[in-house]
Amino acid sequence: MSLPVEVLTTGRVGVDLYPLQSGVGLDEVTSFAKFLGGTAANVAVAASRLGRRAAVITRTGDDPFGAYVHRALRALGVDDRWVSAVPRLPTPVTFCELFPPDRFPLYFYRLPKAPDLEIRLEELDLEAIRTAGVFWATVTGLSDEPSRSAVMGALAARGRRPLTILDLDYRPMFWSSLGEARGRAQAALEGVTVAVGNLDECEMAVGSREPLAAAAALLERGVELAVVKLGPQGVLARTRSSTVTVPPVAIDVVNGLGAGDGFGGALCHGLLAGWALERALRFANAAGAVVASRLACAQAMPSAAEVDALLGAATGV
Repeated sequence: MSLPVEVLTTGRVGVDLYPLQSGVGLDEVTSFAKFLGGTAANVAVAASRLGRRAAVITRTGDDPFGAYVHRALRALGVDDRWVSAVPRLPTPVTFCELFPPDRFPLYFYRLPKAPDLEIRLEELDLEAIRTAGVFWATVTGLSDEPSRSAVMGALAARGRRPLTILDLDYRPMFWSSLGEARGRAQAALEGVTVAVGNLDECEMAVGSREPLAAAAALLERGVELAVVKLGPQGVLARTRSSTVTVPPVAIDVVNGLGAGDGFGGALCHGLLAGWALERALRFANAAGAVVASRLACAQAMPSAAEVDALLGAATGV
C-alpha cells in the first residue's frame, strides 16, 4: 500500500515563459526560457525538493503544454495522478518582465478559461485529501465554478484537520471585484487552520494591511496560525499564544515571483517536521530567498542543503 501524500496542493498550474533579458519590457525581449509554473505546482515542487511526498490536484489543456506540465511535475518529484486534461481549453501561459529587485509585472494568458478552474468536486479523491499531512488550497481556486465548489467541498471533507492551509494568493485580474474575493476568502478561512499571505493578500481577506492587526483578524476567523509575509521586512506569524517575526535573508534578486511559493513549500516541510515556529519561518524565508536569486519558479526550488547553506552564510555559522 502506498504511503499517504505528505503535501497535497490544489490550484493553478501552467507554463512560465520568462525573459532571458532583464531590465527591459516584453516589447524589447528577444528570447525566453520555459518553466513549470503556477502556485499549486510550485508549492508541491518546493516540498518535494525538501524530501516530502508531494502531489497536486489540477487540470491542464489537452495540448503539448499540458504534456509538458506532466513531464515537468514527474521530473521534479511530484505525483501527477490527479492532474487531468480539459478538452478545448489551452494550458495557461504566463509571461513576466524582470526589473530587479522589486518589480516583476505578470501577464496571464488564461482565456477563455483556465483548465485549473475546471476541477470538479465529484472527481476529487476525498480520502487522499483527508489523509494528506498538509492540504494546501488557494484563493484563486475560489474565483470561478466548478473549482470553487471543489475547494469548499475538499475543505469540508478535510474537517479542519491540522495543517489545512489557505494560500491567500490574490490576483485582482481573476476577480470581478475585491468584495467578491474577500467574501469567498472569508468563507474558506472557516475551514482551514493556517492562512498564508502577503500584505496585499491579507488586506484583501480581512481589510487590514497592518501586520499585527491582519494576523489578529485572521485568528479571529478561526485559523490557528496566521503567516504574514512582509517582503523586504521578513515575515510575521501569530498564534493565539505567541507572535514571531524573523528578518529577511539578504540576496541578489533575479526574479522575485517564485519566492512566496518556495516559502510555502518550505513552511509545509517545517510544520510537518514539528519544528518550533521561529525555526520553520527562518528556514522558509531562506528557501524563498534562494528562489528569488534564480530565474525560474518551480525549477528553482532549493534542496534542504542549499537552504541550510544560505542560512549558515547569513548567520556566519
